[in-house]
Amino acid sequence: MPPLFFFPAFITLIFSSMTVAEESQPPAEKYVHSQQQCIRCHDDKAELQQILTVSLGKCQSCHETATPDKAPAKHQQSVRESSTQLDIPKRAVVPNRKADYGMRYPLYAQRSRLGDALNKMILIPAGEFIMGTNDRLPDEGPEHIVDLPAFYIDQFEVTNLQYKKFNDATRGRSPEHWRNRTFPPGKADHPVVYVSWKNAEAYCHWAGKRLPTDAEWEKAARGTDGRMFPWGDEFDTAKANTPVRWQEIGVFGDTTPVGAFEAGKSPYGVYDMTGNVWEWTASWYKAYPGNTTAAESYGERYKTLKGGSWFDCSFYKCGISAPVFNRSFFAKKVKNDSFGFRCAKSAE
Repeated sequence: MPPLFFFPAFITLIFSSMTVAEESQPPAEKYVHSQQQCIRCHDDKAELQQILTVSLGKCQSCHETATPDKAPAKHQQSVRESSTQLDIPKRAVVPNRKADYGMRYPLYAQRSRLGDALNKMILIPAGEFIMGTNDRLPDEGPEHIVDLPAFYIDQFEVTNLQYKKFNDATRGRSPEHWRNRTFPPGKADHPVVYVSWKNAEAYCHWAGKRLPTDAEWEKAARGTDGRMFPWGDEFDTAKANTPVRWQEIGVFGDTTPVGAFEAGKSPYGVYDMTGNVWEWTASWYKAYPGNTTAAESYGERYKTLKGGSWFDCSFYKCGISAPVFNRSFFAKKVKNDSFGFRCAKSAE
């Protein structure tokens, strides 16, 4: 896919009047379902905000347990559907980005709900796997076998809370959308964004790790059977934070907390390898072995990113980014609200 030298600097304000205590928060998927059901009945954005900030507890009491008898008559059908997977019909919506940016889900307290689990790394065993594809973009192929030694990779993308600890320890420059050296309210467990390749590399080094190579990243995402997505070969909007999911809901997108899509994890148990944020890798953007398609962008000029993100980049004609063999490439200094990272280390 072609390089994207410019992404709009989106407004990063969020309605922060809801300060629900960490211990009272429902599991991510239940909250996701409840807010989606609210959107179906409450089209007016001001009314929806009121529902989410004032009436959330009452709404959640019905949606969390899927007991329609507790709900008003007009809401009983949506409550019944809370226990099902996404069945929301696609809506032809062209949202106003500024107006809809505050309609986020799920919202969490400033503290992390995942705690020490965020530090867990997954062992990816040594051996061969299928990398690339013969069926899509020229830079994604040819399909070839790569043999890698064992390595570890972070189970989750690096979060705002984790990055703040590094930033405070090193007195580094904060991401541009932070204020007073801290991340936006409710984003403790969301992946850190507005980080350049050098920022990502510095964090991993500080943590005693390194960035994964593009081959390591792809093996951790797809396993050894050559699947298209971490969960298999069929795309599913309920298994990743992708632009298609946001289009289904009918609001402009955003990051979601890491690990929110249990059913979307990879064969090794690694989360968010499709969607949420693009992830920096250690690898230069170069042609794969056997690729005879000339491209002036190949070489040691751009770094490779993997995984796609929440952001709909169809305006840039960048193709569908959800497949794990897809890759993007950018200059190391580029940063925006859909770039993040995770770390790896050798299994020595």
